[in-house]
Amino acid sequence: MNAPCKEHYSERTGDRYYEIQHSSGLRILLYPKNQNNSTYAVFGTRYGSVDTTFRVDGEEPCTVPEGIAHYLEHKLFESEDGDAFSRYAKTGASANAYTSFDSTCYLFSCSDRFYESLEILLDFVQKPYFTEKTVRKEQGIIDQEIRMYDDDPQWRVLFNLLGALYHKHPVKIDIAGTVESIAKITPEYLYRCYRTFYNLHNMVLCIAGNMDVDKVLELCDRLLIPSQPQAIERIFEDEPREVVRPRVEQKLAVAMPLFQLGFKEPAGARRVSDQEAAASDVLLEALASDASPLFRRLLDEGLINETSFSYEYFEGAGYASVIFSGDSRDPDRVAKEIRAEVDRLRKEGLSKEAFERARKSIYGRSIASLNSVASIANGMASLAFSDREMFDYIDCVAQLTREDVMRRLEVQLRPEYSALSVVLPLSE
Repeated sequence: MNAPCKEHYSERTGDRYYEIQHSSGLRILLYPKNQNNSTYAVFGTRYGSVDTTFRVDGEEPCTVPEGIAHYLEHKLFESEDGDAFSRYAKTGASANAYTSFDSTCYLFSCSDRFYESLEILLDFVQKPYFTEKTVRKEQGIIDQEIRMYDDDPQWRVLFNLLGALYHKHPVKIDIAGTVESIAKITPEYLYRCYRTFYNLHNMVLCIAGNMDVDKVLELCDRLLIPSQPQAIERIFEDEPREVVRPRVEQKLAVAMPLFQLGFKEPAGARRVSDQEAAASDVLLEALASDASPLFRRLLDEGLINETSFSYEYFEGAGYASVIFSGDSRDPDRVAKEIRAEVDRLRKEGLSKEAFERARKSIYGRSIASLNSVASIANGMASLAFSDREMFDYIDCVAQLTREDVMRRLEVQLRPEYSALSVVLPLSE
């Protein structure tokens, strides 16, 4: 390997992967698992739907239309010679892409002809092609997508919740934008955002599975187009601590009411550390997993069903919250029970038995995820965008204490900063 290389090794798992800072500016993470028949690659940028106002290298701030990151993801697959999916069809790879609140990723998996597929990935992501005609055509496609999601109960219950939690942060805006905002997108806007956020210094390439590390790097040496480092400042308005409203509801075509209960947290530019993330994961596991008293009580009383009830720690640049989701005949009662259980936990503390059960469960799932090349590659990318590292997180879970978890509870799950979103059947 000619590029500077750092080896990450886990004594707990016996696994290792390599981190290379390529001369082009790209950070490359390679996790060989040559006993696997398949390989999974993710080429991503730290650029998502919330990045609508930014400043580059101290220049004047630039504000772009909402939904442009998602729009750019769609358009990047096209070129003058066709689209990337047609090229992947010839190698047999399964390809996809997604835009989240703070990242955009292009990916493929394959069991054969990996290096040909990797060449396609590195090629099309680095070669944008936007014209007035193709941009106008895409507006009609994404317009239909936005209108479809406007009637999607799962989508609406989430964004209604985010609108109830956040006053100003763009996390409350649909990832695809609005019909009005995408009508403002032009080739000039797309190229501006591409030059800013698709700079290789802002990107990462993560590969897990059956590969030759040196051969991957040789291909990167040949295909990566060097970029100059630049400072990107993401600009957000100050977000009030309080929620916008404590409850919001909408009626749609559902058989059973849907709910999401969110607990807003103070958040700045800094993302959570591995230790904080591990403590939050164990806290939620102890509070609401299917082994918890809360879950059993809600299930026994017929307030939830075991397939739809879930929870997550949802955080990024300038936003953070805990969200509980599910179906229920009485969402307000579920919200009341969750808040009461949080209050009990805050007063009585977390028992040693509940803590150990939750910690071991999180640790076991983290170790098991290393058997999946998809989980590894996507996990490395997500952690890289959060400035965190995979094995450090596993070590933090193993070394976590009850006191660490209780300290997280001091800032998380505050009922005075919570909101409930409900989607009711039309008949109600």
